[in-house]
Amino acid sequence: MDRETRVFAEKHFQGLRERLPAKISRTPDCVDFIENPDALSYNDFFKGYLLPNVPCVFSRAFTESWGSRKHWVTPDGKPNFDYLLQNYGDMVVPVANCGVQEYNSNPKEHMPLRDYINYWKGYIQGNYSSPKGCLYLKDWHLCRNSSAEDVYSLPLYFSSDWLNEYWDAINVDDYRFVYMGPTGTWSPFHADIFRSYSWSVNICGKKKWFLFPPGQEEALRDCHGSLPYNVTSPALLDDRLYPAHAHCSPPLEVTQEAGEMLFVPSGWHHQVHNLEDTISINHNWVNGCNLAPMWHFLQQELHAVQQEISEWRDAMSDWHHHCQVIMKSCTGINYEEFYHFLKVIAERRILTLADGMDTGTTGSVGDTRLDTQQAAFDVSRITEVLASLITNPDFKRVDTSAFSLQPEQLLQQLEKIITAAASL
Repeated sequence: MDRETRVFAEKHFQGLRERLPAKISRTPDCVDFIENPDALSYNDFFKGYLLPNVPCVFSRAFTESWGSRKHWVTPDGKPNFDYLLQNYGDMVVPVANCGVQEYNSNPKEHMPLRDYINYWKGYIQGNYSSPKGCLYLKDWHLCRNSSAEDVYSLPLYFSSDWLNEYWDAINVDDYRFVYMGPTGTWSPFHADIFRSYSWSVNICGKKKWFLFPPGQEEALRDCHGSLPYNVTSPALLDDRLYPAHAHCSPPLEVTQEAGEMLFVPSGWHHQVHNLEDTISINHNWVNGCNLAPMWHFLQQELHAVQQEISEWRDAMSDWHHHCQVIMKSCTGINYEEFYHFLKVIAERRILTLADGMDTGTTGSVGDTRLDTQQAAFDVSRITEVLASLITNPDFKRVDTSAFSLQPEQLLQQLEKIITAAASL
């Protein structure tokens, strides 16, 4: 990030604080298609897509060198089952049944990849039908058990990835996934975890995306307040079941071809259909640009838990603690872990800035180059959200006595480094 982009970004967020928040985002008329890798810098992407939170599609030229595009695909553009079996056949993968609705998702089972590929071959031979149903390999953490070096390289535009930086640091989880499935497999209507960004690359095959900007999903709720499972269902036209549907703008529809890369902005609900036998690689990621929406989402999640078990509030002395436990079970994170997430990311930026101010050099975080301008921007965003977290009544009830660094101390460090970095 250069200084001009950092100043531009900080003015952007200052403007957001001074305006009333928009309830519903306008649906763009189209999605930008970026053809030439040399035509878009990181700073261009940051200012043109991350900050305004709008999608774009990158051409296949951006992923031409990926090992997966060379080895996972046959010369005629189909999944290379032989290569996948030889290299990953014994790995156990999660598989969803697209024909069975379980709440607003699909039930999953686990099986060796070779069993799934044998099913897939039989599904094709059976004219895309099987007694086992329509099965979709989803959320396979391939890179947790295998090197990604020969599979793909992280695009520069998505390199400020705090989610994977944090979970790599504590060696617990990651948000890097492989999806594989035959024609007809699909993902029901949803927004990504923690209101993260996502990027998705089709290694082979074709996807159809239905994208709704933040706020539009509210008009899709049924008469009970629930979001739909399938936004293409004719049931949505019944105004008795979906009384506000007429107020929802049509979705932004994107057909993603083989090799192309789609950037899905934060908080955009979407539904995805595989139009051909398809393999894709996907990441979820958070950074300074969508940290505040993540924090807002976590507050909503805790409130929902509190509402659900409100009848036990007076009967349980540790009711607030149980709400945090349930929240983590349902959401994957609670307020305590959110603080630790901020702390890990913040401390690495503080080190980068301290080193940059002493030597004028660029620091590094993991495999991502982190320059001083990016670090300074990150610190400013963490400081704002941390200050909100500290004053939050529910966070005040969290026992922080065992924390290695008290939240107020971290906030003081961040405010001090912001002052020192102002001249960078």
